Amino acid sequence: QTSFPPFILSIIVGEILRLNEDPTVHGVALHLSENAYSNKILNAVKPEKDVDGVSDVNLGRLVRGDTYNCSISPTASAVMELLEKLVKTVDGKKVLLVGTCGPLEASLQCLLQRKGAMTMSCQWKTQQLQSKVNIFLSMPIWPAHAFCTTSCHTPRVHRAAQTNHPQFLLYCLSLRWSSSVSALITPTPLGEGKSTVTIGLVQALTAHLNVNSFACLRQPSQGPTFGVKGGAAGGGYAQVIPMEEFNLHLTGDIHAITAANNLLAAAVDARILHESTQSDKALYNRLVPVVNGVREFSSIQLARLKRLGINKTDPGTLTADEISKFVRLDIDPSTITWQRVLDTNDRFLRKITIGQANTEKGFFRQAQFDIAVASEIMAILALTTSLADMKERLGKMVVANDKNGQPVTAEDLGVTGALAVLMKDAIKPTLMQTLEGTPVFVHAGPFANIAHGNSSVLADKIALKLVGEGGFVVTEAGFGADIGMEKFFNIKCRTSGLVPSVVVLVATVRALKMHGGGPNVTAGAPLKKEYTEENLQLVADGCCNLQKQIQIAQLFGVPVVVALNVFKTDSHAEVDLVCEIAKQSGAFDAVPCNHWSAGGRGAVELAQAVRKAASQENSFKYLYNLELPIIEKIRIIAQKVYGAEDIELSPVAQSQISRYSKQGFGNLPICMAKTHLSLSHQPERKGVPTGFILPISDVRASIGAGFIYPLVGTMSTMPGLPTRPCFYDIDLDPDTEQVKGLF
Repeated sequence: QTSFPPFILSIIVGEILRLNEDPTVHGVALHLSENAYSNKILNAVKPEKDVDGVSDVNLGRLVRGDTYNCSISPTASAVMELLEKLVKTVDGKKVLLVGTCGPLEASLQCLLQRKGAMTMSCQWKTQQLQSKVNIFLSMPIWPAHAFCTTSCHTPRVHRAAQTNHPQFLLYCLSLRWSSSVSALITPTPLGEGKSTVTIGLVQALTAHLNVNSFACLRQPSQGPTFGVKGGAAGGGYAQVIPMEEFNLHLTGDIHAITAANNLLAAAVDARILHESTQSDKALYNRLVPVVNGVREFSSIQLARLKRLGINKTDPGTLTADEISKFVRLDIDPSTITWQRVLDTNDRFLRKITIGQANTEKGFFRQAQFDIAVASEIMAILALTTSLADMKERLGKMVVANDKNGQPVTAEDLGVTGALAVLMKDAIKPTLMQTLEGTPVFVHAGPFANIAHGNSSVLADKIALKLVGEGGFVVTEAGFGADIGMEKFFNIKCRTSGLVPSVVVLVATVRALKMHGGGPNVTAGAPLKKEYTEENLQLVADGCCNLQKQIQIAQLFGVPVVVALNVFKTDSHAEVDLVCEIAKQSGAFDAVPCNHWSAGGRGAVELAQAVRKAASQENSFKYLYNLELPIIEKIRIIAQKVYGAEDIELSPVAQSQISRYSKQGFGNLPICMAKTHLSLSHQPERKGVPTGFILPISDVRASIGAGFIYPLVGTMSTMPGLPTRPCFYDIDLDPDTEQVKGLF
């Protein structure tokens, strides 16, 4: 648009003036087409909030050389920094600025001239430009790309139900093909390419079939990134970019979870210490101090009084008995279930002793660390629907019981508001893109074996709105159908109210060979020949595991499309055999995929199969009724999903189940913590184990997230590092700041 009508101009200027006076806004950047700028708009911005240095005041100061008191265009500053790296000096050079105008042109001319350069400006239609200058700077206007990110063994595909929604206005990126690229993804336990399939599928849908689609992936944990598995950005020509940022800190969501989790853990132990060393009066004076001669309850303290049945708001009117009730949580240290967390694989934190310093006055106890993504706060992030809902869930988190057997929550400790503040930005999904420019949301975390392990409800719902009618959202769940998918259906679908249209079940020839009796795969060791040479018998024997995973998906009434992630060592006969067995076993379709080496083009057949499957009617249903007793819900999962004969509860698990049932938590869904390396609790048992008894060693309650959390066998919630972790190969080039070795 080249100009604005007067009423539009007044609206824009009015909004700028409002932002000028808003103390929470520290800078204003204008994103209008260059022809739409006018002096009235440019000079409406306060000079001190003028991020791009477009006002006459800032440009005047720049021209006079007063660079310390003016705002300079970040684009102009970046151009100067790049020039200094590329040509060392512009002194004495002739520099032609092509395709730029207005404040940016003025800023660049001034900065270049102050460095000794002679500048000229012109538009693109001018002929024979390059022969006349030493440095040729072109300033094109780039097309807008959508940015986003996510991962899964069993991606779930939602079909959007909105109407009258336009096709994405995306400029999909073209890939440069290299004949040397080969598909080589390490088989179980190192990953079968679930993230790669998710990304390849959306690239195929949007970049090649012109169908609106979104991928919803989980943010990688630094545990596997620096441990065994590596990152989760996909691979080859089917990955999320920028890959380094995706695999490392990204926007800091996991760090926010770590901070919030450990603040609550510190609050628990500090409260026990203070209650054990102070009288009721001393506690009350510190919890409700006199400030400027006035004593007042905070809002969270008033809420606690209400829960205690004390309907008073004046701190001076409480009786001695009411004061005692208010100040004492009487936490039983032996019942504390809230653990500290760290986003690093550290086996030596699985059992620790805390409180050994003299300052803790003899209060010490055994504790442990969990991996950060196993925190209940991560599960809340994945399942929440709004800031208000998240705050309510954070307050409901049970950290321990009091000495009367009643639950003690984060709300009781008075820390709910602080937790919400730490999590206020983490609730926002991160928008990234694939190599072909298709959008991805990254939100929530991995580890469906020891956690909820699904991408977030918020990311799914936002993506569904964006793709519109006929669009697809491919959302990621962790590990196999027995773990991530089961939790997706029984927990996430109950919370979100969304019903998936298709299950995409990822398989590899290599993984099936291992389930068919192939030798163990060890991190860092070369693959045995069984995995690199054709062996139809091993593949056929291992397909029992694929058949079982298909059957698990069918328990929920959703059609299954098998995506066979093809490696360069797979023979045509092996690929054909897997696809044939999958279709005979009830899959709607089974498709070989070459997205690793060919990008979205290599997953077009998969995308077509997914579209056809999504058009079918499905009879989605949950696996169990929430009204059933906790033990029965665990037994149903063990028998129908894992194939166990029965379950066996330890005395600790039995006691916890009884306690949670009495406390009113019996109607929650179940989130099993079980190895991902086998359908059973024993990682070495491949294929489809039968006749085993599933041992439940402990049971925890994630009340804020909204599920009961049984631990199967010796399952640890803190992984350890292998002999040769991935960090041996990760490095930083100090000159270019390029990260090396991430994958």
